[in-house]
Amino acid sequence: MSERSERPNVFAEPDLDGLSARLGYNFVDGALLRRAMAHRSWCAEVTGEQSNERLEFLGDAVLGWVVADIVYRRHSDLAEGKLTDLRKSVVNAKALAEVAASINLGPCLLLGRGEDQAGGRRKPSILSDALEAVLGAVYLDGGVEAARDLIARLFTERLDAAISRLDRLDHKTLLQEISARLYDVAPVYVVSDSGPDHDKHFVATAIIAGRSLGRGEGRSKKVAEQAAAEEACSVLLAEAG
Repeated sequence: MSERSERPNVFAEPDLDGLSARLGYNFVDGALLRRAMAHRSWCAEVTGEQSNERLEFLGDAVLGWVVADIVYRRHSDLAEGKLTDLRKSVVNAKALAEVAASINLGPCLLLGRGEDQAGGRRKPSILSDALEAVLGAVYLDGGVEAARDLIARLFTERLDAAISRLDRLDHKTLLQEISARLYDVAPVYVVSDSGPDHDKHFVATAIIAGRSLGRGEGRSKKVAEQAAAEEACSVLLAEAG
């Protein structure tokens, strides 16, 4: 027997009953939850297993519309822009990873040896993707109401907390938080403008620890800086993942 075909025997099965209990949802088809835990690094080492990527795709969509529905119904006084900010406060990799950690999802992941040794159980990108896969699995197993109930349990408290800081839920704030956590420095913005006073065009660059990580343009300094911060956030989150 080849080394590759023997590898499944050395991987311990995750405690899915414990995870299910922490989720507050009992699966009819337990194989769905197991698949939600299967990272592509594990599937590359174990023959015949499906990764969680398709479930992640589905869960991302389910999470987006359920959160949008919750904030729309609960906050009739908020304009569209604020509703979008509120949704973004939880529908992002950082928030998802924190929720995943809160239900101790990391130890249940099925990871390849290399990814496991590299600390994959704590990586925000892996945790957030796996949580989305779990939401997709619950949606397939129990339908719309089951998925909605789970999302409400996991995210409503965070949404309520976000209301008090809604005015600062923006990319510049997020970048400042990420930059402080990763490098213990604040972002620096370099802004230039061109054009006549009545039709200015601004270009901003977000610099973190001496690195230019984001560039943005707009008709105001604020818009350009927000766009630069958004790009820089994406770069840092990808590197952290």
